[in-house]
Amino acid sequence: MSYPYVLLSAAVSLDGYLDDTGPERLLLSSPADFDRVDAVRASVDAILIGAGTIRADNPRLLVNSAERRAARVREGRPEYPLKVTVTAAGDLDPGAKFWHTGGDKLVYTTDKGAEQAARRLGGAADVVPLGPDLDWRALLSHLHDVRGVRRLMVEGGGTVHTQLLRQGLADELQLVLAPLFVGDPAAPRLFGPGGYQAGRLRLTETRRIEDVVLMRYEPTAPGTGPLPTAADRHWLRTACELAALCPPSPTAFSVGAVVVAADGTELARGHSREGDDPVVHAEEAALAKIDPADPRLPAATVYSSLEPCARRASRPAPCSELILRAGVRRVVTAWQEPDTFVAGADGTGILVKGGAVVVVLPEYEDQAKAPNRHLVG
Repeated sequence: MSYPYVLLSAAVSLDGYLDDTGPERLLLSSPADFDRVDAVRASVDAILIGAGTIRADNPRLLVNSAERRAARVREGRPEYPLKVTVTAAGDLDPGAKFWHTGGDKLVYTTDKGAEQAARRLGGAADVVPLGPDLDWRALLSHLHDVRGVRRLMVEGGGTVHTQLLRQGLADELQLVLAPLFVGDPAAPRLFGPGGYQAGRLRLTETRRIEDVVLMRYEPTAPGTGPLPTAADRHWLRTACELAALCPPSPTAFSVGAVVVAADGTELARGHSREGDDPVVHAEEAALAKIDPADPRLPAATVYSSLEPCARRASRPAPCSELILRAGVRRVVTAWQEPDTFVAGADGTGILVKGGAVVVVLPEYEDQAKAPNRHLVG
């Protein structure tokens, strides 16, 4: 499955309450920040909110700047991003502003909710049933593969933010902190209770915008099984970028690798032919930088732009065996090894036989192949 880049956007007060932008309600963002949000909306392919937010706030979710809308049109995009909502029951108000402003609208719901949503909305929106339950992975895959959405902005509410973060599907959190205390125990919270990623998010930017502060975060903790997370995609992109650092070779692939602990701490990285070793492989180079007794290795994930090798002539052990010997039992890769140098290579088979979980994200295959075009065309 391929997913769009998922950006969560929200404003909170100093005591952690979520922005409430309905009529005559407290606005946490400043005018300058509302303009920033307008620019972010103009940059994405779709904007998503939960049905509860439509009922509570009755938002229009428009790109307000005429200049930004005109720029979208010049780029060959619709004037407004696709507007998306999610509802389990299909209980939607056909009179809400959401349906009568902007461009195309899309509703994701359950099989049971689809009939009611279609009946209530008529032709105001496309209705897509996802099965007996709301399935966020199916929703994101449909947005990417069927509707062509590459960047998705999620503006709430708290339940939607909670579900996407808990399932590891949010690529970025843009959080604006306002210098206010709300104090109302009934005010909505940004996130609900539950299990979130292990470890700390990575802070990628802080910016003062009038009297509020924008903070941008990325998740770092790898997934724990066969289902990929947003952090898995981040680390695999990093591995593919490392592959571009390899000295070119007519007889070996250029590969990048990163080893990441369960809490999101980077343990080591490496790339093919790193340093003065003309035959070292990426996974081998990365693992060599880690103490073999490091207790974090058994729960770590190895990210490699190319499937770890199954056989090699330059070293006694291939990388698939080195990974197993290190105790690592989860590998994420972009590209399965072709027969260019080793016919029938199956590093994945060795890893799986050794008890490891192997996750392949083919949407990064082109990036992994880029520094190897002279070898595979």
